[in-house]
Amino acid sequence: MNPGYELPKDETAHSFGFLDEFAKREVRRTILKAICIPGYQTPYASREMPMGRGFGTGGLQLTLSLIGPEDHFKAIDQGADDSVNAVSLRQFVELTCPGISTTERTGDATLIQSRHRIPETPLTEEQILVLQVPYPDPLVIVEPSETRRKVMHGEGDYSRLLTKLYEDIVQFSEITISHRYPTRINHHYVIDPSPIPRYDIPQMHHSRALILLGAGREKKIYAVPPYTDAVPLAFDDVPFRTEDFHDKSGKRRTCAICEANDSFLDELIDDNGCKSWQCSDADYCRDQLQSTRNSRVERA
Repeated sequence: MNPGYELPKDETAHSFGFLDEFAKREVRRTILKAICIPGYQTPYASREMPMGRGFGTGGLQLTLSLIGPEDHFKAIDQGADDSVNAVSLRQFVELTCPGISTTERTGDATLIQSRHRIPETPLTEEQILVLQVPYPDPLVIVEPSETRRKVMHGEGDYSRLLTKLYEDIVQFSEITISHRYPTRINHHYVIDPSPIPRYDIPQMHHSRALILLGAGREKKIYAVPPYTDAVPLAFDDVPFRTEDFHDKSGKRRTCAICEANDSFLDELIDDNGCKSWQCSDADYCRDQLQSTRNSRVERA
């Protein structure tokens, strides 16, 4: 944030975290209900935010309702700290929450707001991960009526969703969902885990951190409490699988920067058409690069 920037005098009276205390209490009550019923889409009165819906307003309301003066906040967008969405959210939180510190290191953050990725670095019990969600209901692709979808969720009736996955297998010989993969939480509710890749789904299973998902446009909050089962929908003979980063020879591709071979990779194509792969999580890539350099120094 520009250190020389100051809010106009007529806007300096806003409460800490932008939202008024009544709005924060309502969001916190909704969060508690969502934690008590893992995976349940809990409705709440989503407030108007000074940004367009679809740019993280649901996750931002969760963040502003939970953040305190002693928190260390991290915002990431598809693994990057310097993307437009991440920078905008971080600057807004800095403006409306005086005194809080921001960080780009996953391990130092107490509150992390993310879009499209779960950090590679394992989270701890002292951390909260907030995920931005555009469409919270995985049943919307098979049932247009929200009233009927609520009944299906309550009864645990996901037969039509499983049929959709089966049709993918029949037509394409595999399940073609690349992100927003339907995941069953605590053996009952199936959730849309936000547009994270399939690679991140296993990290939700028995996560040590509390995971909160907020959809501002759809006015829903749901949660995956710590140490809760999170199992992707699949079939016994067609198991769930994550993205494959092996080349034709069967060798696992590595990051072009840090040489890591255990992270989610983004494929990059330069002007000459040459392909390379790079860690999606920028902080993890920096840590691995530093570790590689330290190892080389020690060997030297």
